[in-house]
Amino acid sequence: MGNAPELTGPDLTLGVAASDIPNEGSLLGHAHGKPVVVARSNGELFAVGGVCTHYSGPLGEGIVADGTIRCPWHHACFSLKNGEPSAPAFEPIPCYRIVRNGDRISVGEALERPEPAPSAAPARVVIVGAGPAGAMAAEALRRFGHRGSIVLLGAEATPPVDRTNLSKDYLAGAAPEEWMLLRSEDYYREHQIDFRVGQTVAAIDAQGRSVRLEGGEAVAFDALVLATGAEPVRLPVPGGAELQTLRTLDDSRAIIAKAQAGQKAVVIGSSFIGLEVAASLRARDVDVRVIGREQAPLAHVLGNELSQLVLSVHEAHGVRFHLGRTVTGAEPGQVTLDDGTTLDADFIVAGVGVRPRTELAERAGLTIDRGIVVDELLCAAPGIYAVGDVARYPDRRSGENVRIEHWVVAQRQGEAVARTLIGQPTPFRSVPFFWSAHFDLTINYVGHAPSWDKVELDGTLASRDAAVHYFRKGKLLAVATVGRDRYALEIARRFELE
Repeated sequence: MGNAPELTGPDLTLGVAASDIPNEGSLLGHAHGKPVVVARSNGELFAVGGVCTHYSGPLGEGIVADGTIRCPWHHACFSLKNGEPSAPAFEPIPCYRIVRNGDRISVGEALERPEPAPSAAPARVVIVGAGPAGAMAAEALRRFGHRGSIVLLGAEATPPVDRTNLSKDYLAGAAPEEWMLLRSEDYYREHQIDFRVGQTVAAIDAQGRSVRLEGGEAVAFDALVLATGAEPVRLPVPGGAELQTLRTLDDSRAIIAKAQAGQKAVVIGSSFIGLEVAASLRARDVDVRVIGREQAPLAHVLGNELSQLVLSVHEAHGVRFHLGRTVTGAEPGQVTLDDGTTLDADFIVAGVGVRPRTELAERAGLTIDRGIVVDELLCAAPGIYAVGDVARYPDRRSGENVRIEHWVVAQRQGEAVARTLIGQPTPFRSVPFFWSAHFDLTINYVGHAPSWDKVELDGTLASRDAAVHYFRKGKLLAVATVGRDRYALEIARRFELE
């Protein structure tokens, strides 16, 4: 994805002074016609590809920390030693041979990637749910050396997709459909992952160690990973109009089919999804009205000042808001608000949140508390794990159990449980991160602050150069940044070390 990067900096095949490479830092250049970063971490030198494999972010603008290099755009992380990726990236970056000649450092040929050593993992792993967490768990198991059976059961009609893009560039018409699939079905065949599309699990037999599919087939497991995700909240609005939600590729396709220039759309909900849908529909020249309960969109997440910036950006692009309002009726072609206002609507999109899919786990006797309760290893019961939007896990920084509906969190939980299954128990302590795009405004958010008692703004939001800090009882819980990608990375690293 993205254009071929421009080659900048020195030709690293010709060498640079070792002193040019900062401690716990990097130097961007190029070698063999490709961007390459030479980095120093823990006193050791490495040479790796300079482009993130997620969305072609510039790794030279990221940070080096504890043997890794991290992308400033979406916080993908790569091992400097072997190029191994961590979410949201799937593919590794190339590694190159370091050549020393006195105090000169140059970059040699690309190194071969070694095959992972076979791991001692459960012989039969079944993963229920092929969203970001489930798909990553299956992929990471193979990447970490698991050689046993992996069955990936996906209820949706397509292989795993880039769900973050369903409301952004794809919906806006700026990203082709071939970008959307994270992996093709061929990938799963080549890696001997038994991926079954459109398969719904009817029941879990925890004692007998099997799951029963809707058609009656029993699939045995030694370890079970529940990645059942969440489903959109369906508004019980009278009137008979169809309220389109957005969760799957088919949902996004359905909205695109209706989004003709000049059409009138009503978006119910001033959530992140609702607002991203509004921005994407405006890119297609659809007339958009957004209805929100709040007096300012996303104020409960971002605070008043950043919320006002989001509002002003949308209004500047022609989105019209009806805030502090609810919907009392939705007939075909018309939406009625609680103050009696009626809005013309050729189609309606509802983005009012999601609820975790816990029914399957509840029937199996697992502990449920607004999600599937798991420990720090994401374990819900012996041999049974839960990851992604459905998992409520202990958060080290807050000391509370949390359930976080972020794409990157879900993927990283998939990676963590895969490491646990191969015999490398990995407590999940990843710092939450998400990004949200609104026309030309992108917000990065690090940490987790469901409530706060103090907000501090550094910089100027109007100039798109700012960081908003959220505190509770004197403790910094989260930071939202605009135009400060590297700072967001530095905050994530600071939170890791606390």
